[in-house]
Amino acid sequence: MSVQHITVKEDDDGQRLDRWLKKVVPDLPFGLSQKLIRKGQIRVDGKRAKGDTRLTMGQEVRIPPIEQKSDSKGNRKLTDKDKAFMKSLVIYQDEHIIAINKPHGLATQGGSKTKIHIDGMLDALADKKGVRPRLVHRLDKDTSGVLLLARSAKIAKKLGEQFKGRDIKKIYWAIVSPTPEAMDGTIKAPLLKAGGRNKERMKVDDDEGKMAITDFVVVDQALTSAAFVAFWPKTGRTHQLRVHAELIGCPIVGDTKYSRLPEQEETHEARRKAEADLQPLNLASRLHLHARRIICPHPGGQGVLDITAPLPPELVNSWKALGFATNLKQDPFEA
Repeated sequence: MSVQHITVKEDDDGQRLDRWLKKVVPDLPFGLSQKLIRKGQIRVDGKRAKGDTRLTMGQEVRIPPIEQKSDSKGNRKLTDKDKAFMKSLVIYQDEHIIAINKPHGLATQGGSKTKIHIDGMLDALADKKGVRPRLVHRLDKDTSGVLLLARSAKIAKKLGEQFKGRDIKKIYWAIVSPTPEAMDGTIKAPLLKAGGRNKERMKVDDDEGKMAITDFVVVDQALTSAAFVAFWPKTGRTHQLRVHAELIGCPIVGDTKYSRLPEQEETHEARRKAEADLQPLNLASRLHLHARRIICPHPGGQGVLDITAPLPPELVNSWKALGFATNLKQDPFEA
Protein backbone atom coordinates (compact mmCIF):
# COMPACT_ATOMS: atom_id res chain seq x y z
CA MET A 1 0.00 0.00 0.00
CA SER A 2 1.29 3.49 -0.89
CA VAL A 3 1.05 6.73 1.12
CA GLN A 4 -2.55 7.89 1.52
CA HIS A 5 -3.80 11.47 1.68
CA ILE A 6 -7.36 11.43 3.00
CA THR A 7 -9.57 14.51 3.22
CA VAL A 8 -11.68 14.87 6.37
CA LYS A 9 -15.38 14.74 5.52
CA GLU A 10 -18.12 16.93 6.95
CA ASP A 11 -19.44 14.02 9.00
CA ASP A 12 -16.08 13.71 10.79
CA ASP A 13 -15.67 17.38 11.64
CA GLY A 14 -14.56 17.74 15.27
CA GLN A 15 -13.52 14.10 15.73
CA ARG A 16 -10.26 13.19 17.47
CA LEU A 17 -7.46 12.08 15.15
CA ASP A 18 -6.93 8.74 16.92
CA ARG A 19 -10.63 7.85 16.79
CA TRP A 20 -10.87 8.99 13.18
CA LEU A 21 -7.96 6.71 12.26
CA LYS A 22 -9.64 3.73 13.93
CA LYS A 23 -12.72 4.26 11.75
CA VAL A 24 -11.09 5.23 8.45
CA VAL A 25 -8.12 2.83 8.59
CA PRO A 26 -9.43 -0.24 10.47
CA ASP A 27 -6.33 -2.25 9.52
CA LEU A 28 -4.13 0.11 11.56
CA PRO A 29 -3.66 -1.20 15.14
CA PHE A 30 -4.13 1.45 17.83
CA GLY A 31 -0.61 0.99 19.23
CA LEU A 32 0.95 1.41 15.79
CA SER A 33 -1.15 4.52 15.04
CA GLN A 34 0.10 6.13 18.28
CA LYS A 35 3.68 5.31 17.34
CA LEU A 36 3.27 6.77 13.84
CA ILE A 37 1.69 9.92 15.30
CA ARG A 38 4.57 10.37 17.80
CA LYS A 39 7.15 9.95 15.02
CA GLY A 40 5.35 12.46 12.82
CA GLN A 41 4.61 9.96 10.05
CA ILE A 42 0.88 10.69 10.34
CA ARG A 43 0.38 14.38 9.64
CA VAL A 44 -2.55 16.79 9.37
CA ASP A 45 -2.21 19.39 6.58
CA GLY A 46 1.50 18.57 6.48
CA LYS A 47 2.05 19.28 10.19
CA ARG A 48 2.71 17.02 13.16
CA ALA A 49 -0.33 16.30 15.33
CA LYS A 50 -1.30 14.51 18.53
CA GLY A 51 -3.78 11.70 19.00
CA ASP A 52 -6.30 14.03 20.63
CA THR A 53 -6.07 16.65 17.87
CA ARG A 54 -9.57 17.63 16.72
CA LEU A 55 -9.96 17.39 12.96
CA THR A 56 -11.74 19.95 10.79
CA MET A 57 -13.66 19.28 7.59
CA GLY A 58 -11.42 19.73 4.56
CA GLN A 59 -8.15 18.98 6.32
CA GLU A 60 -5.85 16.42 4.69
CA VAL A 61 -4.40 13.58 6.74
CA ARG A 62 -1.24 11.84 5.53
CA ILE A 63 -1.03 8.12 6.36
CA PRO A 64 2.13 6.12 5.57
CA PRO A 65 2.05 2.69 3.86
CA ILE A 66 0.29 0.03 5.96
CA GLU A 67 -0.19 -3.64 5.14
CA GLN A 68 -3.89 -4.22 4.35
CA LYS A 69 -5.62 -7.16 5.98
CA SER A 70 -9.13 -8.07 7.02
CA ASP A 71 -9.53 -6.58 10.49
CA SER A 72 -10.60 -8.43 13.62
CA LYS A 73 -14.13 -7.11 13.24
CA GLY A 74 -14.54 -8.90 9.95
CA ASN A 75 -14.56 -5.79 7.75
CA ARG A 76 -13.57 -6.84 4.25
CA LYS A 77 -13.86 -5.72 0.69
CA LEU A 78 -17.49 -6.05 -0.27
CA THR A 79 -18.52 -8.03 -3.32
CA ASP A 80 -21.32 -6.96 -5.65
CA LYS A 81 -23.41 -9.70 -4.04
CA ASP A 82 -22.78 -8.20 -0.58
CA LYS A 83 -23.81 -4.76 -1.78
CA ALA A 84 -26.97 -6.03 -3.46
CA PHE A 85 -27.87 -8.00 -0.33
CA MET A 86 -27.52 -4.99 1.99
CA LYS A 87 -29.56 -2.78 -0.33
CA SER A 88 -32.29 -5.43 -0.45
CA LEU A 89 -32.70 -5.12 3.34
CA VAL A 90 -33.59 -1.41 3.25
CA ILE A 91 -37.23 -0.73 4.19
CA TYR A 92 -36.99 3.04 4.74
CA GLN A 93 -34.54 5.85 4.10
CA ASP A 94 -34.34 9.63 4.06
CA GLU A 95 -31.51 12.17 4.38
CA HIS A 96 -31.03 11.31 8.07
CA ILE A 97 -32.09 7.70 8.60
CA ILE A 98 -31.84 4.26 7.02
CA ALA A 99 -33.93 1.38 8.37
CA ILE A 100 -33.24 -2.23 7.41
CA ASN A 101 -35.11 -5.46 8.09
CA LYS A 102 -32.33 -7.54 9.60
CA PRO A 103 -32.63 -11.26 8.85
CA HIS A 104 -32.37 -14.02 11.44
CA GLY A 105 -28.89 -15.53 11.80
CA LEU A 106 -26.92 -12.40 10.87
CA ALA A 107 -25.08 -10.63 13.70
CA THR A 108 -25.31 -6.87 14.09
CA GLN A 109 -21.64 -6.50 15.01
CA GLY A 110 -18.52 -8.64 14.78
CA GLY A 111 -16.47 -10.56 17.32
CA SER A 112 -13.65 -13.06 17.53
CA LYS A 113 -15.79 -15.77 15.89
CA THR A 114 -18.06 -13.53 13.81
CA LYS A 115 -16.62 -12.41 10.49
CA ILE A 116 -19.79 -11.54 8.56
CA HIS A 117 -22.13 -9.01 10.14
CA ILE A 118 -24.19 -5.88 9.44
CA ASP A 119 -21.57 -3.45 10.72
CA GLY A 120 -18.96 -4.92 8.39
CA MET A 121 -21.15 -4.33 5.32
CA LEU A 122 -22.42 -0.79 5.96
CA ASP A 123 -20.15 0.63 3.25
CA ALA A 124 -22.74 -0.75 0.81
CA LEU A 125 -25.18 1.89 2.10
CA ALA A 126 -22.81 4.87 2.01
CA ASP A 127 -24.20 8.11 0.56
CA LYS A 128 -22.93 9.95 -2.53
CA LYS A 129 -20.19 11.60 -0.44
CA GLY A 130 -19.01 8.20 0.74
CA VAL A 131 -20.28 8.72 4.30
CA ARG A 132 -20.95 5.37 5.93
CA PRO A 133 -24.12 5.00 8.06
CA ARG A 134 -23.74 4.27 11.76
CA LEU A 135 -25.35 1.68 14.01
CA VAL A 136 -27.34 3.23 16.85
CA HIS A 137 -28.68 0.07 18.51
CA ARG A 138 -28.42 -3.71 18.17
CA LEU A 139 -30.53 -6.80 17.63
CA ASP A 140 -29.54 -10.29 18.74
CA LYS A 141 -28.18 -12.50 15.96
CA ASP A 142 -31.22 -14.78 16.35
CA THR A 143 -33.73 -11.89 16.20
CA SER A 144 -34.98 -10.44 12.91
CA GLY A 145 -36.59 -7.06 12.33
CA VAL A 146 -36.19 -3.32 12.12
CA LEU A 147 -32.70 -1.92 12.75
CA LEU A 148 -32.07 1.84 12.54
CA LEU A 149 -28.93 3.38 11.05
CA ALA A 150 -27.91 7.04 11.24
CA ARG A 151 -26.47 8.83 8.23
CA SER A 152 -24.37 11.21 10.36
CA ALA A 153 -22.70 11.49 13.75
CA LYS A 154 -25.19 14.20 14.76
CA ILE A 155 -28.21 11.99 14.06
CA ALA A 156 -26.51 8.99 15.69
CA LYS A 157 -26.06 11.02 18.87
CA LYS A 158 -29.71 12.12 18.88
CA LEU A 159 -30.98 8.58 18.32
CA GLY A 160 -28.60 7.25 20.95
CA GLU A 161 -30.06 9.66 23.49
CA GLN A 162 -33.59 8.56 22.54
CA PHE A 163 -32.69 4.89 22.98
CA LYS A 164 -31.23 5.61 26.43
CA GLY A 165 -34.40 7.46 27.45
CA ARG A 166 -38.08 6.66 27.02
CA ASP A 167 -38.69 8.44 23.72
CA ILE A 168 -38.63 5.28 21.60
CA LYS A 169 -41.36 2.62 21.47
CA LYS A 170 -40.00 -0.72 20.26
CA ILE A 171 -42.64 -3.35 19.56
CA TYR A 172 -41.58 -6.97 19.14
CA TRP A 173 -43.75 -9.82 17.90
CA ALA A 174 -43.21 -13.32 19.26
CA ILE A 175 -44.79 -16.75 19.44
CA VAL A 176 -44.49 -18.21 22.91
CA SER A 177 -45.43 -21.63 24.26
CA PRO A 178 -47.44 -22.40 26.30
CA THR A 179 -49.91 -19.49 26.45
CA PRO A 180 -49.28 -16.98 29.29
CA GLU A 181 -51.67 -17.12 32.23
CA ALA A 182 -52.26 -13.34 32.03
CA MET A 183 -53.47 -11.62 28.85
CA ASP A 184 -51.28 -8.57 29.51
CA GLY A 185 -48.94 -7.23 32.14
CA THR A 186 -45.54 -5.85 33.07
CA ILE A 187 -42.49 -7.96 33.88
CA LYS A 188 -39.90 -6.41 36.19
CA ALA A 189 -36.79 -8.52 36.79
CA PRO A 190 -33.16 -7.29 37.04
CA LEU A 191 -30.71 -9.09 34.76
CA LEU A 192 -27.04 -9.99 35.10
CA LYS A 193 -24.57 -11.97 32.98
CA ALA A 194 -24.55 -15.58 34.14
CA GLY A 195 -20.76 -15.87 33.96
CA GLY A 196 -18.76 -19.09 34.08
CA ARG A 197 -19.33 -21.35 31.10
CA ASN A 198 -22.51 -19.49 30.19
CA LYS A 199 -20.88 -16.20 29.19
CA GLU A 200 -23.57 -15.37 26.64
CA ARG A 201 -26.46 -16.12 28.98
CA MET A 202 -28.28 -13.68 31.20
CA LYS A 203 -29.97 -14.51 34.50
CA VAL A 204 -32.33 -12.83 36.91
CA ASP A 205 -30.39 -11.41 39.87
CA ASP A 206 -32.29 -9.29 42.38
CA ASP A 207 -29.12 -8.18 44.19
CA GLU A 208 -26.64 -7.26 41.45
CA GLY A 209 -28.68 -7.23 38.23
CA LYS A 210 -29.66 -4.13 36.26
CA MET A 211 -33.39 -3.45 36.28
CA ALA A 212 -35.22 -4.68 33.18
CA ILE A 213 -38.87 -3.84 32.46
CA THR A 214 -41.08 -5.34 29.74
CA ASP A 215 -44.75 -4.77 28.93
CA PHE A 216 -46.59 -7.54 27.08
CA VAL A 217 -49.97 -8.13 25.46
CA VAL A 218 -51.40 -11.43 24.20
CA VAL A 219 -52.64 -10.60 20.70
CA ASP A 220 -54.04 -14.07 19.89
CA GLN A 221 -53.74 -17.64 21.11
CA ALA A 222 -54.00 -21.21 19.86
CA LEU A 223 -55.76 -22.74 22.86
CA THR A 224 -53.14 -23.24 25.58
CA SER A 225 -50.39 -24.46 23.27
CA ALA A 226 -49.08 -21.16 21.91
CA ALA A 227 -49.76 -17.45 21.83
CA PHE A 228 -48.96 -14.50 19.60
CA VAL A 229 -47.53 -11.96 22.04
CA ALA A 230 -46.43 -8.35 21.53
CA PHE A 231 -43.57 -7.20 23.76
CA TRP A 232 -42.53 -3.62 24.53
CA PRO A 233 -39.13 -3.52 26.30
CA LYS A 234 -38.94 -0.37 28.41
CA THR A 235 -35.25 -1.04 29.01
CA GLY A 236 -32.63 -2.48 26.66
CA ARG A 237 -30.87 -5.31 28.47
CA THR A 238 -29.20 -8.17 26.60
CA HIS A 239 -31.68 -10.99 25.86
CA GLN A 240 -34.27 -9.16 27.96
CA LEU A 241 -37.37 -10.44 26.18
CA ARG A 242 -36.10 -14.00 26.05
CA VAL A 243 -35.35 -14.15 29.77
CA HIS A 244 -38.58 -12.37 30.72
CA ALA A 245 -40.70 -14.71 28.57
CA GLU A 246 -39.07 -17.69 30.26
CA LEU A 247 -39.63 -16.10 33.68
CA ILE A 248 -43.41 -15.98 33.24
CA GLY A 249 -43.45 -19.60 32.12
CA CYS A 250 -43.85 -19.19 28.36
CA PRO A 251 -40.48 -19.18 26.55
CA ILE A 252 -40.29 -17.95 22.98
CA VAL A 253 -40.67 -20.79 20.47
CA GLY A 254 -37.31 -21.85 19.05
CA ASP A 255 -35.29 -20.41 21.96
CA THR A 256 -32.76 -23.13 22.74
CA LYS A 257 -30.85 -20.87 25.11
CA TYR A 258 -33.59 -20.00 27.59
CA SER A 259 -36.33 -22.60 27.29
CA ARG A 260 -34.91 -25.11 29.75
CA LEU A 261 -34.25 -23.20 32.95
CA PRO A 262 -35.00 -24.93 36.30
CA GLU A 263 -38.65 -24.66 37.35
CA GLN A 264 -41.53 -26.55 38.94
CA GLU A 265 -42.43 -29.97 37.60
CA GLU A 266 -46.00 -28.98 36.72
CA THR A 267 -44.62 -26.27 34.42
CA HIS A 268 -42.42 -28.86 32.73
CA GLU A 269 -45.52 -30.98 32.10
CA ALA A 270 -47.42 -28.04 30.58
CA ARG A 271 -44.51 -27.34 28.26
CA ARG A 272 -44.18 -30.93 27.16
CA LYS A 273 -47.85 -31.00 26.24
CA ALA A 274 -47.58 -27.70 24.34
CA GLU A 275 -44.50 -28.92 22.46
CA ALA A 276 -46.35 -32.10 21.46
CA ASP A 277 -49.25 -30.02 20.15
CA LEU A 278 -46.94 -27.83 18.06
CA GLN A 279 -44.69 -30.55 16.64
CA PRO A 280 -46.97 -31.55 13.69
CA LEU A 281 -47.13 -27.92 12.52
CA ASN A 282 -43.46 -27.85 11.41
CA LEU A 283 -42.85 -24.34 12.68
CA ALA A 284 -39.71 -22.54 11.51
CA SER A 285 -36.51 -23.84 13.13
CA ARG A 286 -35.50 -20.46 14.52
CA LEU A 287 -36.24 -18.09 17.38
CA HIS A 288 -39.77 -16.75 16.87
CA LEU A 289 -38.92 -13.18 17.84
CA HIS A 290 -39.18 -10.26 15.41
CA ALA A 291 -38.54 -6.54 15.97
CA ARG A 292 -41.77 -5.46 14.31
CA ARG A 293 -41.99 -1.71 14.76
CA ILE A 294 -40.16 1.40 16.01
CA ILE A 295 -41.98 4.65 16.82
CA CYS A 296 -40.06 7.75 17.91
CA PRO A 297 -39.63 11.48 17.28
CA HIS A 298 -37.76 11.90 14.00
CA PRO A 299 -34.18 12.94 14.95
CA GLY A 300 -34.16 15.29 11.96
CA GLY A 301 -37.16 17.20 13.32
CA GLN A 302 -39.58 15.74 10.76
CA GLY A 303 -42.46 14.74 13.01
CA VAL A 304 -42.80 11.12 14.08
CA LEU A 305 -40.75 8.25 12.67
CA ASP A 306 -42.89 5.10 12.47
CA ILE A 307 -41.26 2.11 10.76
CA THR A 308 -42.65 -1.42 10.44
CA ALA A 309 -40.62 -4.46 9.39
CA PRO A 310 -42.66 -7.21 7.66
CA LEU A 311 -42.36 -10.73 9.02
CA PRO A 312 -39.81 -12.79 7.04
CA PRO A 313 -41.27 -15.68 5.00
CA GLU A 314 -40.36 -18.42 7.49
CA LEU A 315 -42.16 -16.59 10.30
CA VAL A 316 -45.16 -15.86 8.07
CA ASN A 317 -45.49 -19.63 7.66
CA SER A 318 -45.36 -20.17 11.43
CA TRP A 319 -47.90 -17.43 12.16
CA LYS A 320 -50.27 -18.85 9.53
CA ALA A 321 -49.82 -22.42 10.77
CA LEU A 322 -51.18 -21.30 14.14
CA GLY A 323 -53.96 -19.21 12.61
CA PHE A 324 -52.44 -15.88 13.62
CA ALA A 325 -52.73 -12.70 11.51
CA THR A 326 -49.43 -11.70 9.90
CA ASN A 327 -50.00 -8.04 9.05
CA LEU A 328 -51.82 -6.35 11.94
CA LYS A 329 -51.56 -2.57 11.69
CA GLN A 330 -52.69 -1.47 15.14
CA ASP A 331 -50.40 -0.72 18.08
CA PRO A 332 -51.34 -3.24 20.81
CA PHE A 333 -49.99 -0.84 23.46
CA GLU A 334 -51.85 2.23 22.21
CA ALA A 335 -54.21 2.25 25.19
